[in-house]
Amino acid sequence: MIRELTSLEQLRSATGDDPLLVWTAQGLQGGARAWALGDAVVSSAFGISRADAMGVRGDPEDLALLVRHALAELGPTFRPLGERALVREVVNRMPELRLVAAGFTWRTLDKAPATDEPDLAWLPAARDPEVAALLEEHAPGSFAQPGAPGVRRWAGLVSGGRLAAVGADAWSAPGCGLLSSVATVSDLRGRRLAERLCRWVSARFIEEYGRAALMVYDANAPAVRLYDRLGYSAMPMAASEVVPAGS
Repeated sequence: MIRELTSLEQLRSATGDDPLLVWTAQGLQGGARAWALGDAVVSSAFGISRADAMGVRGDPEDLALLVRHALAELGPTFRPLGERALVREVVNRMPELRLVAAGFTWRTLDKAPATDEPDLAWLPAARDPEVAALLEEHAPGSFAQPGAPGVRRWAGLVSGGRLAAVGADAWSAPGCGLLSSVATVSDLRGRRLAERLCRWVSARFIEEYGRAALMVYDANAPAVRLYDRLGYSAMPMAASEVVPAGS
């Protein structure tokens, strides 16, 4: 029998405190909802990482039933995502779904890395235009943008009197801080500025949320090496979506 999970404690118990499902639950606030069937669980929230996201885990047969139920409750805009092989299995059982992305990895960290960075801080909102200009020039297409819904704050590293590297606290949730849109000024790359920033933010997240997380494209080899050095665990991911009518 499908049962709705109505508290973060219930979700954590049903998933073994799974980081992805805790993140996609967003504290079960703002219209976020979660359901379980056997050991299968889905949790869903509107507008996280610029999409309506549905985290999935568990038995693929039960997940197909749960995903159908959740889509009927929430609408077809939600994108089921999770461990890559599992999402493929769910898509194979649901002709109404199609795979839309598979070249990225979910990474988590629950032990704070060593960091001592007097030049790093959370930036005041007054510096949002500087952050936006840095992203536009040096990291166009970054998911998080200053002032966007769910983007809480930016960390900034100053070098030589100018903003040299940034990273966002974006779409974080109780139990999981999400690092997004890490970017370094192009002519300052190779100096491990991004590593210093990521160490500092990761430590702050673990203090505040209990866990740090991020998503990274598999093809971004420098970023993958950086997160390996910091000790982030890795889970290959895939995302799916409802096939549009008439396709």
